[in-house]
Amino acid sequence: MQDFLAQTLSGGAPTQRAGRSDHLSWRWLDEGILEITPHADAAQAVVVSAGLHGNETAPVEILNALVSELLLGNRPLAVRLLVIYGNPPALRAGKRYLRCDINRLFGGRWQQYEDCPEARRAWRLEQAMETFWQAGGGEEVRWHLDLHTAIRGSYHPRFGVLPLRRSPWPDDFMHWLSAAGLEALVFHRAPGGTFSHYSCQHFSAASCTLELGKARPFGTNDLSQFDAARQALAALLSGEPLPAVASAPQRYRVSQQITRDAESFTLHMSGDTLNFTAFPQGTLLAEAGEKRYFVQQAREYVMFPNPDVAIGQRAGLMLVEDNAHNEKLS
Repeated sequence: MQDFLAQTLSGGAPTQRAGRSDHLSWRWLDEGILEITPHADAAQAVVVSAGLHGNETAPVEILNALVSELLLGNRPLAVRLLVIYGNPPALRAGKRYLRCDINRLFGGRWQQYEDCPEARRAWRLEQAMETFWQAGGGEEVRWHLDLHTAIRGSYHPRFGVLPLRRSPWPDDFMHWLSAAGLEALVFHRAPGGTFSHYSCQHFSAASCTLELGKARPFGTNDLSQFDAARQALAALLSGEPLPAVASAPQRYRVSQQITRDAESFTLHMSGDTLNFTAFPQGTLLAEAGEKRYFVQQAREYVMFPNPDVAIGQRAGLMLVEDNAHNEKLS
């Protein structure tokens, strides 16, 4: 298989579903799901996913280039690797999703939705991830990197969102996120339906949703803006030294979630509000009927504001700085 992305966008199954080279073997498991295994023993198993939202194309292009290098023998492979293009129909359509947001459906939440392509796909991706990690037994180090780009601009153009985790984050994982050029890290304090939360909760993987820039159509991305993430990902897959860390990311934690829970919901932010925009205490953020959302802390920052989500879905997250950690960095 020479071009996994082209094959995926074609909408058909490949004529050859498995192959091997001097250093690795590969298996096409399903549309947009490829397993690549080095012949040498590997102590780490990595899932790299991209394209859960079909309009977020730069991470898909970056990942595809690395996969091609591996399959052509131009790059060594040091980990067991599962590559996932999350939502191929949406990628072909150039849309965020066709019926519903697949990145709200994991952890079995797909069962609560109507039978639609995204619900079936979430179930299939859960199966693929479980099978992949079970094949390696329980001794491997498990990482999951879910690559995205954001709809809105941001005061931190590259940032990571980490799911709720009961145990400490591994130092080498946090160092990798810094080496990938992330300028901020956001820590969830509640469960969610994202792919990264699913892998962390159910398989104890070190997982992160990486927001690497602005969402743009295929062919319009300036991939040079993603160099740090691409180099860090290449180093991880090949067992090479990581790029130097320019600076440690600022840390935030989620303080509250804004939910669109009625048709009358109004988000009091303009359409060009950037991620990590700060609001002072007492600011009215959103309302629906008698329910209102205010800034509760001295200062809170908004992330992913979106008034157009379906009823019952998240319309934004409010963050506070992790001052204790950030002061150590200054």
